[in-house]
Amino acid sequence: MDSTGVPHVLEHTVLCGSQKFPCRDPFFKMLNRSLSTFMNAFTASDYTLYPFSTQNPKDFQNLLSVYLDAAFFPCLRELDFWQEGWRLEHENPSDPQTPLIFKGVVFNEMKGAFTDNERIFSQHLQNRLLPDHTYSVISGGDPLCIPDLTWEQLKQFHATHYHPSNARIFTYGNFQLEKHLKQIDEEALSKFQKIEPSTTVPAQKPWDKPKEYQITCGPDSLAADSSKQTTVSVSFLLPGITDTFESFTLTLLSSLLIGGPNSPFYKALIESGLGTDFSPNVGYNGYTREAFFSVGLQGIAEKDIQTVKNIIDKTIDEVIEKGFEDDRIEALLHKTEVQMKHQSTSFGLTLTSFIASCWNHDGDPVELLKLGNQMAQFRECLKENPTFLQEKVKQYFKNNQHKLTLSMKPDDKYYEKQTQMETEKLKQKVNSLSPQDKEAIYEKGLELRTQQSKPHDASCLPALKVSDIEPTIPVTELEVALAAGEVPVQYCAQPTNGMVYFRAFSSLNTLPEELKPYVPLFCSVLTKLGCGILNYREQAQHIELKTGGMTASPHVLPDDSHLDTYEQGVLFSSLCLDRNLPDMMHLWSEIFNNPCFEEEEHFKVLVKMSAQELANGISDSGHLYASIRASKTLTPAGDLHETFNGMDQVRLMKRISEMTDIKPVLRKLPRIQKHVLNCDNLRCSVNATPQQMSHTAKVVESFITNLGRSKKERKPVRPHVIEKPAPNGSSGSPHVNGSQIIRKLITDPTFKPCQMKTHFLLPFPVNFVGECVRTAPYTHPDHASLKILARLMTTKFLHTEIREKGGAYGGGAKLGRNGIFTLYSYRDPNSIETLQAFGKAVDWAKSGKFTQQDIDEAKLSVFSGVDAPVAPSDKGMDHFLYGLADEVKQAHREQLFAVSHDKLIDVSHKYLGIGKCTHGLALLGPENVKIAKDPSWIVR
Repeated sequence: MDSTGVPHVLEHTVLCGSQKFPCRDPFFKMLNRSLSTFMNAFTASDYTLYPFSTQNPKDFQNLLSVYLDAAFFPCLRELDFWQEGWRLEHENPSDPQTPLIFKGVVFNEMKGAFTDNERIFSQHLQNRLLPDHTYSVISGGDPLCIPDLTWEQLKQFHATHYHPSNARIFTYGNFQLEKHLKQIDEEALSKFQKIEPSTTVPAQKPWDKPKEYQITCGPDSLAADSSKQTTVSVSFLLPGITDTFESFTLTLLSSLLIGGPNSPFYKALIESGLGTDFSPNVGYNGYTREAFFSVGLQGIAEKDIQTVKNIIDKTIDEVIEKGFEDDRIEALLHKTEVQMKHQSTSFGLTLTSFIASCWNHDGDPVELLKLGNQMAQFRECLKENPTFLQEKVKQYFKNNQHKLTLSMKPDDKYYEKQTQMETEKLKQKVNSLSPQDKEAIYEKGLELRTQQSKPHDASCLPALKVSDIEPTIPVTELEVALAAGEVPVQYCAQPTNGMVYFRAFSSLNTLPEELKPYVPLFCSVLTKLGCGILNYREQAQHIELKTGGMTASPHVLPDDSHLDTYEQGVLFSSLCLDRNLPDMMHLWSEIFNNPCFEEEEHFKVLVKMSAQELANGISDSGHLYASIRASKTLTPAGDLHETFNGMDQVRLMKRISEMTDIKPVLRKLPRIQKHVLNCDNLRCSVNATPQQMSHTAKVVESFITNLGRSKKERKPVRPHVIEKPAPNGSSGSPHVNGSQIIRKLITDPTFKPCQMKTHFLLPFPVNFVGECVRTAPYTHPDHASLKILARLMTTKFLHTEIREKGGAYGGGAKLGRNGIFTLYSYRDPNSIETLQAFGKAVDWAKSGKFTQQDIDEAKLSVFSGVDAPVAPSDKGMDHFLYGLADEVKQAHREQLFAVSHDKLIDVSHKYLGIGKCTHGLALLGPENVKIAKDPSWIVR
């Protein structure tokens, strides 16, 4: 009922020790003692969810024990609470009057979360649309209120909420249910008496007239137009989410209103040119007791707020009058059918999230999952009453007084004001302390530092052993055949549930260098501008009616045996119900042979949306942008990776979206098309059921036969091309039958890696830090040792230094398949201190201060990633994209098993020490005095 973030702090705290497992941080310890494929915890507006998954039955029992004990029997000792919630300590211990610094994981997590303007908008929207109860506050915690939370409040919240009578437990999978039920009962439920928890959220009282609010946010330095940074949306309160059929109907109605270029709001708002993209939270939101629908625009001028509101009202009137085309309704029901059949590896987790909100408010989770029945009922309603949907629009949008208009504009002093309020808060806290209180807090800080520096005893926690890991990988049967005499097609028969998955990879080797930066844009608009006789609206309609989506994306694929060799290309991906395969392949034919690059107005719309999405994504993925930039000068592929996926791409899209005349960019697309959309350097892959294979092969063959060929032989732009056959039947891989895939890799014999340090100035109150080191390729034995070392450094050193002591939300080390070793931190209050911690982590690794137990735990953790489940749609992709045979993966597996203490020390010295290998550094975050004075840094 307040914004201290008590459920969120508790989420972090209960994972920090329990009665049966009284060690510090069992949650992070279990990451290394298990083969879990997922472990996390989430705090929503009105529930906290603790999900985990694993493919090993023993592991499942272990994790279930730890999670049950953590939730119902945590050790809420005061010290644990300080350690994980936040902490107060002296900046300069010799001077007891120095202001106390306020730090904490939850505090910095939420500070980082609210650097995202979309998050600020969504939070205010919910708080103001549902103001009567818990939705009017921030369950995750407002950084300015988190300091007010007391230990007593935390214990009280646990006592009233964390009880089996207030819990719901969900399992999914093929392990024995009876065993789960017995364990859940014995270890938790049987130890409690039933109570009546008073946690019901009452219904929101409907308003008798609409309301309007205006809020502010930080300016977006990467937005296309600084004078157009206002967001506005109109939101309507809808019925409770426990009425499953009404929710299903409103979800479909919402998609009809805003989904894709044929929807009324897309035509009216996005294509008006007033803004860059829909406002945050657009569409149906079913995560609160009553749902709501929201629609609006971001990236508009403040003067256009009223215009947007008028457009929304007018569009609602038009929909009530005209309704929706039958084809659009069919396309939507088809999409639902595809979603029901498509298997992902996180299916169980997706189901959990899907039912959590409804079940939390006592809805029937089983009814909710019967999508087939709801579809049938929906068709019946439409048949009986053709204006069924129009009446819903009238009822919920036209005649609904519970309507909120929210606008948000940037304030240049926003972050300054936040910092000032934080400083004031701190001053007020400090001034209320007596000298004795300060002394006690200081002592507690020292005690905490001592506790944090002590080795952790995790012997009470259950653990798998390295011997529990499967020694060999399962074999994937593949067949490669040449279609139309020249294009290799990989066929992988899998239980795909009546779906067909088609992919094609086309090389970029002949593309002129100056066109490379535009490849991501080319990919993002290729399937959205029309093709053949279809304009972009008709194309979108066909794609929705006949496929589960068609996409293109640029790829830079590392070579498994050499760091300076890579493959560059575009991957085309799509899926469909098997009955629609001919239609899907016909669409691909039209996209390849007759793409349309004429629609200048629609192209402008797509560019603005794309630039806005990239700018919005930085506050969420800053560590990835820092890492990509830090590795830019370490390998030839690094530079291209930055061009396609890094800050360079974000800035290029910002520039393009600001252009008054976009024609010069549009004219580049047909030039790229000539190099990419033909079968000169193409390979394809199909995953389908065995019964579908022969039919699929015929349809794909016909697609390839119809593809254009280059009139003249195009030469690669870079002369050094290495032809590398992917292993097949004749050369070592017994389960790949037929022809070979030949990959054409680029290499640069003159390449010299060099160090670069870049600081991107962003108006965030937190930092994202990345340091990269060039190490060894995938097939080199050192790669396996470095992979284990990264895990070891994360869990045994960096986690403590960066998260526990430094207060960052996250940090660690990882090794990419490309041989780049990365140290990173996420939503971090520090920068220079973190870079120093990276250096200390290397010294720690070189000193070999880790045990065999530590190494075994790191191996378990690495294998949980290596052996993560692969969906039927993705089987064989390692072979298709990277040319990795099962034998190569098996050899790597054996190298991982063989990693020893000596090898770990050896690779630490060989690669990570100063002057051993080339390092790159990058930082995204606020101004930094030390870096500004250091000439070795480039500040951008």
